[in-house]
Amino acid sequence: MIAIQRPGQAPLEIDFILIDFEGTLASDRHVHPKAKDKLNLLARRAKVRVLTIGEKTTAEEALKRVNAEILYVNQGEASRQKLDLLRQLGPSKTAVIGNGFDDAPMMGEAGLSICVISREGTSMEAMKNAHLVVSNVLDALDFILKPLRQKAALSE
Repeated sequence: MIAIQRPGQAPLEIDFILIDFEGTLASDRHVHPKAKDKLNLLARRAKVRVLTIGEKTTAEEALKRVNAEILYVNQGEASRQKLDLLRQLGPSKTAVIGNGFDDAPMMGEAGLSICVISREGTSMEAMKNAHLVVSNVLDALDFILKPLRQKAALSE
């Protein structure tokens, strides 16, 4: 469990992290080596699930030696499938990291949602539904890992 500090409010107790693969975790199908390390750190305290609509082998190859479950969603049904998964896990105990239109519905219901502004573009709907917007995936992962950043950004 990861406690997300929110001054003036009870901490969020995060058991699950859902992260979009295309455009969020991966840029041009490649995952930054530091992002892999940070995911493995997060996986020590929460269950990490990477959501992809891409080819199975692409995500598996990019995430070798990363302690995360890869879940495949269908093109055209991704928004609904991602939201269904969030609801199954429990929105209040789930952090979501995404950037696309298909991430927006789950971002609106998650206990913590982080929108990543990516080189591949970012959906305005995802930005509107996010609790926090960051400039890259490393900042999103660090936000969850580093409580001082949480206090600064989530203060009332």
